Amino acid sequence: MSETTNKTTNTPSASLPGGTWPLGDVTVTRFGYGAMQLAGPGVMGAPADHGGALAVLREAAALGITHVDTAGAYGPRVTNQLIREALHPYPASLHIVTKVGAVRDREGGWIPARQPADLRRAVHENLEDLGLDTLDVVNLRLGDASGPRPGSLAEPFETLVELQRQGRIRHLGVSNATAEQVAEAQEIAPIVCVQNMYNLAHRQDDELIDELADKGIAYVPFFPLGGFTPLQSTALSAVATRLDATPFAVALAWLLQRSPNILLIPGTSSAAHLRENVVGAGLPLSGEDLAELDKIGH
Repeated sequence: MSETTNKTTNTPSASLPGGTWPLGDVTVTRFGYGAMQLAGPGVMGAPADHGGALAVLREAAALGITHVDTAGAYGPRVTNQLIREALHPYPASLHIVTKVGAVRDREGGWIPARQPADLRRAVHENLEDLGLDTLDVVNLRLGDASGPRPGSLAEPFETLVELQRQGRIRHLGVSNATAEQVAEAQEIAPIVCVQNMYNLAHRQDDELIDELADKGIAYVPFFPLGGFTPLQSTALSAVATRLDATPFAVALAWLLQRSPNILLIPGTSSAAHLRENVVGAGLPLSGEDLAELDKIGH
């Protein structure tokens, strides 16, 4: 990460569950933080509690979290500006991962924006709002709000490769992508992560996760409990009750134990909830627990 001012230093907390994983030549904690919920309702506008939003980001850094996920479309531009206000100059260990490829309409819709000019504008807005000279990781967001869509990513991805050569981007990834698009991206340039929807009930990327693990590429699931329509499962509730834990804690713990290349980015607008998520993700699951949970997606 390259900033316009000097950094402070920070050491990842040994208490975070899951250890660390490399994103290219940078290393992040497997337990990260997703900043989407810091924006206003519908991920639009400013937060109702500006000071509270800053407090969550500072708590994440204090806990030793070194992976913060964001996007210029959140707000739009709101979460990036909050991150800069809360954390700049950034700790040397902190790495911000952002996404380009979508913009928001006035109704809060997510509109694909993957023309070369769109992507160049988005990258420069991210740099400006975050106060950076180089973005550590940029994911190309594909598909639409309903999920991945087939089709070549060559033109937009090559635009990001060009920006990488110019020194604006350090590492590349893809988001909301099909397995075929992931393979196509790797033929064009190295990627360090894939960010797709995945959880106990939505296991469509099982094979992809294992393939990426073999290649040392991170997989970053979003909507670990179903997102805007939370999954309902008697098995999940039963395991949570038996362990005296919440279903969300069990779902996070399962993801961390599913594969070593899975990185978590649960979002929250509450510092207390952030701490609860850290504890929940470290919940030990027995072989019996895992077998019971594994039935949900199969």
